[in-house]
Amino acid sequence: MLELYDFPNSVCSQKVRLLLAEKGVECKRHDVNLFASEQYNEEYLRLNPKGYVPTIIHNGKAIRESSLICEYLNDAFPEPPLAPLDPADRAAMRLWTKAVDDGLFEAVVVLSFSAMFRERLKNLPEEMREARFRNIGDPTRGDRLKSTFEDGVESRYVYRGIAAFEMAFKGIDGALSNGNVWLANNMFSLAEINLTPMLARLEYLTLLDIWLSRRPVVKKWWERVKQRTSYDAEVVGMLSEDEVGEMQTSGARIKDRIFDIHANYIKSLGD
Repeated sequence: MLELYDFPNSVCSQKVRLLLAEKGVECKRHDVNLFASEQYNEEYLRLNPKGYVPTIIHNGKAIRESSLICEYLNDAFPEPPLAPLDPADRAAMRLWTKAVDDGLFEAVVVLSFSAMFRERLKNLPEEMREARFRNIGDPTRGDRLKSTFEDGVESRYVYRGIAAFEMAFKGIDGALSNGNVWLANNMFSLAEINLTPMLARLEYLTLLDIWLSRRPVVKKWWERVKQRTSYDAEVVGMLSEDEVGEMQTSGARIKDRIFDIHANYIKSLGD
């Protein structure tokens, strides 16, 4: 039996659950409550020393990092295939995974944090807030969190995140411009699996149309993604009404400013 340690509204956890649903692989879930800092419990840190979710246990071995987990599961459970067989096509597919790991994940984190988690952190007692900062461990992640906590949407990391999404959506538009239905070798693949939670979070924050309003091809691709049963089960079905409402309300508060920053970024490119 495969075991999955995850959190329902974690974008990285959603990637792995989407893949498992597409493969029809059952697992035993263990909820790791990020808001209660359970990811830093000693027992969990033995499985994942960085305190990240998700982690899977398969054949007695712990596999960490969501992108690597997805690659592992696609190899361990080969049907249906979620990656092209041709090495060049597979490398092209992995460029989308790299885009997520190199920029879009951080972008989702800072946009989510500036919209809603920042307020939660503000409302914590100072000693609890400082404990959260200490638990991060990674100086890069710590700098990002502190910048977004102090400056909100004016943080330099938010600007970088907006730019990362703009470049990604431009790339998706180009990949689909020749009539392809999917991004990698015209098959639903790990490219969609890895990107889907990032776009879903933008949509729940009411921000997605900032990038898609003038990209009808990408918008149609996104609608195809959302029609899959895996999306309904592992993204929509795992969120409570309160969680959805909080994301929508929080995102709406920063939307005008995000729109302006995005517009200024586009202007800086001369487009």
